Amino acid sequence: MKNKNFLAFCVLLIFATPFVSSLNVLGVLNFAARSHHIVGSSLMKALARKGHNVTVISPFPLKEPMANYHDINVPSILKIMSDDINNLFATQNRSIVENILSYHDMGIRVTQATLEEPGVKELIRNKPKFDVVINEVFLSEALFGLSEYFDAPLIGLGTFGAILWNTDMVGSPSPPSYVPSPMLRFSDRMNLLERIGNLAYHTFDRIFSDYFYLPRQEALYKKYFPHNKRSMYEVRKNAAAVLLNQHVSLSFPRPYMPNQIEVGGMHINRKRKPLPAEIQKFIEEAEHGVVYFSMGSNLKSKHLPLEKRQQILQTFRGLKQRVLWKFEDPYLPDKPDNVFISDWFPQDDILAHKNVRAFITHGGLLSTTESIYHGKPFVGIPIFGDQFLNMARAEKNGYGIMLDYQKLDAATFKSAIERIVDEPSYTKLVHDMSARYRDQPMLPIDLAVFWVEHVARHNGAKYLHCAGLDLGFLQYHNIDAMIILYGGILLVFVLIVSLIRFLLNSICNIFVKKNTKSKKVKRN
Repeated sequence: MKNKNFLAFCVLLIFATPFVSSLNVLGVLNFAARSHHIVGSSLMKALARKGHNVTVISPFPLKEPMANYHDINVPSILKIMSDDINNLFATQNRSIVENILSYHDMGIRVTQATLEEPGVKELIRNKPKFDVVINEVFLSEALFGLSEYFDAPLIGLGTFGAILWNTDMVGSPSPPSYVPSPMLRFSDRMNLLERIGNLAYHTFDRIFSDYFYLPRQEALYKKYFPHNKRSMYEVRKNAAAVLLNQHVSLSFPRPYMPNQIEVGGMHINRKRKPLPAEIQKFIEEAEHGVVYFSMGSNLKSKHLPLEKRQQILQTFRGLKQRVLWKFEDPYLPDKPDNVFISDWFPQDDILAHKNVRAFITHGGLLSTTESIYHGKPFVGIPIFGDQFLNMARAEKNGYGIMLDYQKLDAATFKSAIERIVDEPSYTKLVHDMSARYRDQPMLPIDLAVFWVEHVARHNGAKYLHCAGLDLGFLQYHNIDAMIILYGGILLVFVLIVSLIRFLLNSICNIFVKKNTKSKKVKRN
């Protein structure tokens, strides 16, 4: 009897579960930043493991073949971006406007180079059938034309959370009164001056995007997809969904559309791998623990100016902890004995080790998310982009310390590391953050896969399209309605006041005339 009930339950479960046949998915991960690729490829691999046929446009093809995963290599992107990546430390010496112009110009160059790649041209020429196109939303809007060309729903992938580039795709509001720009170091609790600064940046960003940057992407769209029925702007505002590499437990509450899904940390490997023997030995034999130092995949420590490098070495020499330093050159003059260098470290697995006490980072979203997940407090040295916002958030919430790269010296650096390691409050607070982040109904990667399948299953999930996307500026902000409504109220008010004045004047005139007549009668 029990077996029959169990069999009936299994049959019910099978029929209750939505069936998804094997999908053909195109992933566009053309940005030559390893950290961005790690996020996108984790989703592509998960889809391939589930049996879906995945084609990925990327400058980082898989080193080992994987079933259902097919690479279209775009190596020219690495050459185009090499100078930009190698000079990232120099962004500290430029104004925010100069950096914005530089980033967007790079985006135009990368987008065009992607569409000129032989593998991409062949894909467009062959025109295979795709059920979904997943495109990283990072300065490459012309590539949205691939979804229209292949007649497949577009899913955006926001590798560093919600920003104008992807909120515009689903109509998510971003009130500047409490939603700070990722490019600024404000929290969601801004004072008057910060709100003014945030509003100014939002205004600049909108004007720059709408009247300078997007028209350049549209020109590329028209050039490479001349027969597409819909314009770039129409495709952009009709995205089926946007997957965000963010989670409210790591940031702050803000408005989202139902098809704007938080999947922050989906790249984190929940299954630990054994560390290389040499690294394992170095960590476990550290009497006072280990500090792990990495400036991420784009910022390379070997490009640090000599004076900064010397200050860092002086700092590490004075620590009782051992240090793992991601340094991309095998030769590091004057390296202290307590420092282990390598051009690559299995960061996820290192941060998971109980003898690793703290993380020194550039403050990138992937690194800070991994550090929080593993319950490791961190010292941040932000250089560009959203790193300032991530570190401002960490410092405000008490699980991180932010240092100014321009003013970085040995004394300041050593003091920050000793505080983060020795003061228990930092570790306690990051453990609390980790507990909140881990407390989710399903793994972020499973949620991301579900939404890709959901979009395909429901033919682009058009029922999620926000009506606000179809309104102009005046309509969206109800300015036309307010002009008519409040103008009408004002007109009625003016008419009523005028009528009252007229009546009062009339009554006064009658009263004056009566008084005048009365006085004349008395005189007579």
